[in-house]
Amino acid sequence: MDYKALDSITVVDIEALGIGSEVAEKLHGRLGEIIRSYGNDTPQTWHHISKHLLSPDLPFSFHQMMYYGCYRNFGPDPPAWIPEPENAVFTNVGKLLERRGKKFLGSSYRDPLSSFSSFQEFSVSSPEVYWSTVLDEMKITFSKPHNCILQRQFSSPGGQWLPGAVFNPAKDCLSLNENRSLDDVAIIWRDEGCDDLPLKRLTLGELRAEVWLVAHALNSMGFEKGTAIAIDMPMNVNAVVIYLAIVLAGLVVVSIADSFAAREISTRLDISKAKAIFTQDLIIRGDKSIPLYSRVVDAQSPLAIVIPTNSTGFSMKLRDGDISWHAFLDRVKDLKGVEFAAVEQSAESFTNILFSSGTTGEPKAIPWTLVTPLKAAADAWCHMDIHKGDVVAWPTNLGWMMGPWLVYASLLNRASMALYNGSPLSSGFAKFVQDAKTTMLGVIPSIVRSWKSTNCTSGYDWSSIRCFASTGEASSVDEYLWLMGRACYKPVIEYCGGTEIGGAFVTGSLLQAQALAAFSTPAMGCSLFILGDEDSPIPQNMPGIGELALGPYMFGASSSLLNADHYDIYFKGMPRWNGMVLRRHGDLFEHSPRGYYRAHGRADDTMNLGGIKVSSVEIERICNIVNTSILETAAIGVPPQGGGPERLVIAVVFRNPDESKPDLDKLKQSFNSALQKNLNPLFRVHRVVPYPSLPRTASNKVMRRILRQQLTLEHKTKL
Repeated sequence: MDYKALDSITVVDIEALGIGSEVAEKLHGRLGEIIRSYGNDTPQTWHHISKHLLSPDLPFSFHQMMYYGCYRNFGPDPPAWIPEPENAVFTNVGKLLERRGKKFLGSSYRDPLSSFSSFQEFSVSSPEVYWSTVLDEMKITFSKPHNCILQRQFSSPGGQWLPGAVFNPAKDCLSLNENRSLDDVAIIWRDEGCDDLPLKRLTLGELRAEVWLVAHALNSMGFEKGTAIAIDMPMNVNAVVIYLAIVLAGLVVVSIADSFAAREISTRLDISKAKAIFTQDLIIRGDKSIPLYSRVVDAQSPLAIVIPTNSTGFSMKLRDGDISWHAFLDRVKDLKGVEFAAVEQSAESFTNILFSSGTTGEPKAIPWTLVTPLKAAADAWCHMDIHKGDVVAWPTNLGWMMGPWLVYASLLNRASMALYNGSPLSSGFAKFVQDAKTTMLGVIPSIVRSWKSTNCTSGYDWSSIRCFASTGEASSVDEYLWLMGRACYKPVIEYCGGTEIGGAFVTGSLLQAQALAAFSTPAMGCSLFILGDEDSPIPQNMPGIGELALGPYMFGASSSLLNADHYDIYFKGMPRWNGMVLRRHGDLFEHSPRGYYRAHGRADDTMNLGGIKVSSVEIERICNIVNTSILETAAIGVPPQGGGPERLVIAVVFRNPDESKPDLDKLKQSFNSALQKNLNPLFRVHRVVPYPSLPRTASNKVMRRILRQQLTLEHKTKL
């Protein structure tokens, strides 16, 4: 749509959007005042429009008229949010730079806004100083201090972080200090269907007692240090307590998403060699009761500790050997309130096993060391400015990295975690965000898309939000303009990383202008390289597009895999730069002329569906056996026109192309049913496309990239 320049907009234009004449007159008058003060098309013009003219109750079409009218001739990456110097100095990083900026950067230091990019470069070039400073700012404690921050001469190309250090991150999640008391609120939550009832709160003192009791119970079971214990349940208070207790006891959490089918649960239990699993009987969503314990039983799990969903008891008889949650805690009822002595271990010890899909069909088992939680919390401290007094909400699950991330990002920074036990797509969740006075709301684009289409946030006050954060999939400019408008134009910090990194490698900052659906900076401590011709990195200050590679030295990043060769996956065949072998990532990235980064999807055969990375091979394995007429399939993630998450398209080759083919709509339904039953209930096939044959390389590998290009072009042509 071609929007008018701001000074060409009339009262009639505003009324045409459904705004009453009296309000339209006032809006037009205030718009004229802003134009006279700041111009017709400058970032400052938009800044004042977003702060002083727009409000959530005005039609979104008016927001679009203002944004696109202001920036109609601006070019790419117009800033949707601009930091204000008077606020920047009160952020975590702003306060640090005001105190020590000149010591870090010397005479080049000017102020937090002007010098942030230099500080990010300093975090890469001087990891000893940067990470020592941030760990001290977050009050991380060590029973035995580290010999150094980074030992570069190590068996892994990524070096060894915090060698010699002995500590326990769960202990610091629960610790007291001069700025933290037992009465501080650690978790705020509400159950779906109780939206008009008061919020529930768990203080730090209460959280400590509950975690200690579970840790004592685990200890009574005789598990040895380092034993893998799985969690497969929704992200609720019990799940957080169990997670922290496992870590506190020196055991290793195995993260399993509560949406997985029995086969996927079994795979993860087998790879991790888990000795027990925590789960709950049912998952309640509205009027639906979704079985969970029965899936764990079908997965032939080891010992299960089962939490009842209903006060009346379990929906099915427990297996022989499995125990109820209450019986588990009764083992140590005499230790209630007794502090559990944290099991502190070396920095390279495992604390969590998570899973990320590779291209082989089997999920990669990625161990988080004790350093990884500190990376998650440090990202939140620096990039989202999380600190005491904040309320952090992010609909997620412990089966995905953002679940553990949320635990550490909140509690290690002395903030409160906000959990809603229900669907985040409902008006109940929108009300929870309001009532909890959420200050940082994390999202994935598909959730935002649903909010926008259903308008379920209407009428709720989100003005307490200081910033949003977004991860998981590609975002859309219009949808995130709408999202910012719900909270009076607070910034969206895009956050892109991976399970194997424990956080982000590229993101945003409250000390930089933020453009929609774009990243403004490499994450602290991270360096990015876009590979050009012959896989050589293009100069870092030049625009370009290509496969993304990462500097090898990233605090908290993985250095091993349980079921694959880490070096082969991330480093083998990668170019060297300044004597370092670069780390493979696999996404196509663009560095724009204005310095922003944009993601352009996977460069390999892994796709991203609704925030879940999945390999083509996993999907094809299921689709190939849906119908006997199918010879082979290729699963392709196709980006929609205008941006947003990839859509799943299945290319199908039939055994006998001359014979009558199955109805494609019915075949699509069959694919959906099979994928949702055997892989993930959130996956949806967008389209089925028949092919006479699949394009292949000389070594007979399917060239999915060619199919992706063809289908993307075909989609654009049809529009």
